[in-house]
Amino acid sequence: MLDIRWIRENPSKFDEALEKRGLAPSAEELIGLDQARRSYQTKAQAIQTRRNKASKEIGKLKGAGENADALIRKVSELRETLQNLESQEKKASEDLTRRLASIPNIPADDVPLGRDEEDNLEIRKFGTPRSFSFEPLDHVSIGEKLDEMDFEAAAKLSGSRFVVLRGNLAKLERALATFMLDLHTQEFGYTEVSPPVLVRDNAVYGTGQLPKFSEDLFRTENGFWLIPTAEVTLTNLVADKILEEKDLPIRLTAYTNCFRSEAGAAGRDTRGMLRQHQFNKVELVSIVHPKESEAEHQRMTEAAEEVLRKLELPYRVMLLCSLDMGFSARRTYDLEVWLPGQNKYREISSCSTCGDFQSRRMQSRFRPESKKGINFLHTLNGSGIAVGRALIAVLENYQNEDGSVSVPEVLRKYMGGINKLEPNAS
Repeated sequence: MLDIRWIRENPSKFDEALEKRGLAPSAEELIGLDQARRSYQTKAQAIQTRRNKASKEIGKLKGAGENADALIRKVSELRETLQNLESQEKKASEDLTRRLASIPNIPADDVPLGRDEEDNLEIRKFGTPRSFSFEPLDHVSIGEKLDEMDFEAAAKLSGSRFVVLRGNLAKLERALATFMLDLHTQEFGYTEVSPPVLVRDNAVYGTGQLPKFSEDLFRTENGFWLIPTAEVTLTNLVADKILEEKDLPIRLTAYTNCFRSEAGAAGRDTRGMLRQHQFNKVELVSIVHPKESEAEHQRMTEAAEEVLRKLELPYRVMLLCSLDMGFSARRTYDLEVWLPGQNKYREISSCSTCGDFQSRRMQSRFRPESKKGINFLHTLNGSGIAVGRALIAVLENYQNEDGSVSVPEVLRKYMGGINKLEPNAS
């Protein structure tokens, strides 16, 4: 959520930022709502002052044995007026909060103006796509040859956009997740967390999925939301808290199931594991001092990149344009891994800095050591990385002509000595 005081002081800059997000100017509307709220608040304070003064006068009159009936009636009238003003102020505050909650974060100054992925900016590349002496298969065909990737069984259980993995392919997925967690905890200082995957409204509101993106989520009949990413649970661990500056930064990682309805993806990536309703992901979340958030964004992106470098997978880093970023992000770097089966780079991680956008929604603050008062924290989140897509990338980049798949060197200790996945002999 954005700071209404900043909007009041920078209306033109705010409207320019909304234009980058493809939205109509709203500064005048929001400032009007805020003025109404503050007007009711000021009037209520004035009435309360008059009421307090009159109440004291009643006490004096009664103490002197004089009649205070007229003043008592006046205090009663003031109480009624005050209640009316407080009701109007509450409604005006709710209207302003509701409107602010629907507005995305303001892009950082270096975010390129653009409409979609075609306008994203390539920052750097790692590795060279492998040259195959045969026509490379996509992960679905590889999985079928291994006889350990079953979309038909999943469809009978759950419908489309689900998969069942078996045997060594299931083991490889687990190996990838364990490798990522070990890397982030041992080399980058993240603390591993095992969080819930069912959350209440306030949690998905805090990270920005509600109220605008409810259709992208799954909800249980008794009102819980299935998390679309562990960003929701990890970030909300500091909701409604005031931390001490000395306790920052906080870096958390988790491996969880994630659930997305893919409401806006009808007809896209319907083949295979690229876009599923249920998938696994290792998530990274940082809670930091505002002065450290820019450096932390680079550090988090480096952590996600290191996963791909150790797996020796070719990838590139993209700076997302203004209309391709997520709702809560100020800036996002996408890591795109090379998939030979598609002959293109595909997203495998997004690392975003959100500034104080989420912490304002969550009321997450810290107490500075050097001065009085409390300030809002800065939050960052990133995929460290999407395990299912990493599995796809390993299968396609490490495939062999005979249908087998070599296990990347860094994963072999997690595979119990298995160096290669062999196709089904039948």
